[in-house]
Amino acid sequence: MDIGKKLKRLRIKNQLTLSDVANRSELSKGFLSQLENNNCSPSISTLEDILEVLGSSLQEFFAENKEDAIVFTKKDYFENLQEEYKIDYLVPNAQKNSVEPIRITLYPNGKSQTIIPHDGEDFGYVISGNADLIYGSEKHHLKTGDTFYVYCNENYHLENNGKKDCEIIWISTPPFF
Repeated sequence: MDIGKKLKRLRIKNQLTLSDVANRSELSKGFLSQLENNNCSPSISTLEDILEVLGSSLQEFFAENKEDAIVFTKKDYFENLQEEYKIDYLVPNAQKNSVEPIRITLYPNGKSQTIIPHDGEDFGYVISGNADLIYGSEKHHLKTGDTFYVYCNENYHLENNGKKDCEIIWISTPPFF
């Protein structure tokens, strides 16, 4: 594990400068720079202090997570089967991210869960089949290749009134599923 690189990535993710971390951890900016460049090693207690400033812990820092992965395959997907639909979670632990992409398969005569109003926006792309987007009191017919983009200020859901499955890539922000 490249401790320096991981510390730097965590610092940047938290939008902190070396000076910010130095001031909050009572360490010098030069020492932190040396750590990030792997020119020195921190003691456990020093690393704990830095991680506290960065909103992490030793356990989280040294955990080998798939969160750092960039590419995911079918074996990484988590499937949630319901009576009227199936959801494939395409990115593991996406609930911690800003967006959550899923693939939903609406079975014939199936209906998705109703999304209640919240601060967020959702996007969908119909991979195959047909569905109706019921947004508030409006009804929109979607077919293969169509997309939808909604501000989540109305109740909405999807319905498949056809005889074949309908597959949709659905991206929510913030994560909802």
